[in-house]
Amino acid sequence: MINVTPVAAEKIKEAMAGEGKPNLSLRIYVEGGGCSGMQYGLVFEEERKDDDEVVPVDGINILVDRFSAPYLQGAEIDFVTTLQGAGFKISNPNATGSCGCGESFKA
Repeated sequence: MINVTPVAAEKIKEAMAGEGKPNLSLRIYVEGGGCSGMQYGLVFEEERKDDDEVVPVDGINILVDRFSAPYLQGAEIDFVTTLQGAGFKISNPNATGSCGCGESFKA
């Protein structure tokens, strides 16, 4: 469902270790907002919800809720460094367009 590049997986693991909580998962979700209508969210969570899909990737559990799952099918999380800074980037084959800053998309 979701792919994570090796660089992103290492950065996620580093961030999780920095939280100091042993049972964290990474939740990726989609919500309304941004200039293109939809935006992504990434957050660490200790507990799963009943409707979560759990995607194990390189020792990380990724949680995806039922609403977000169709929008994230085949998406890839990467970690990139540019002149503007470093951070996670989501490449989504389901997005039909995005805003100029790349922070939101439409499907």
